[in-house]
Amino acid sequence: MIPRMLEKYKKEIAPALLKEFGYKNVMQIPKVEKVVVNIGVGDAKLDIKFMDAAIAELRAITGQQPLLKRAKKSIAGFKVRQGMPVACCVTLRGAKMWEFLDRLISLALPGIKDFQGVSRKGFDGRGNYNLGLREQLIFPEISYDKVIRSRGMNIAIVTTAQNDEEACALLKGMGMPFSNR
Repeated sequence: MIPRMLEKYKKEIAPALLKEFGYKNVMQIPKVEKVVVNIGVGDAKLDIKFMDAAIAELRAITGQQPLLKRAKKSIAGFKVRQGMPVACCVTLRGAKMWEFLDRLISLALPGIKDFQGVSRKGFDGRGNYNLGLREQLIFPEISYDKVIRSRGMNIAIVTTAQNDEEACALLKGMGMPFSNR
């Protein structure tokens, strides 16, 4: 089964980008390479159950087992020692990536209270887009009753676009709701 967003990309978005930017080769058309979802868990230094909860929530959201990230250096100001668990992340590619993007754009983002659109300032200059979410409860897979603590997450969308203009056109074609500010 082909994901809905991938089908939309192949039939609508790619031909529109080819026409808009006048590429000479179809391999120049920007596409999404991967999506990286990261949750920082500073509370894990107090109790490991916070990390277990974050891993379970990220697994439910993405459908893939998260990777545990540990501190590389000790930082006394944050009370973090080298080797302590501090975050969990997932790198999505292929069908799971397209399904996640579809759910993010069509279900999760419009479900945010007082949503004005995502910022255009999240581009890094090389065609990649970073998005920060304040809580994981916007995803329908997360049950409000089972959440120990509301946690934010970072979502990095890595594309093959050469610049921010091409990446913006790609994400806009996919339905990303950018704000007018």
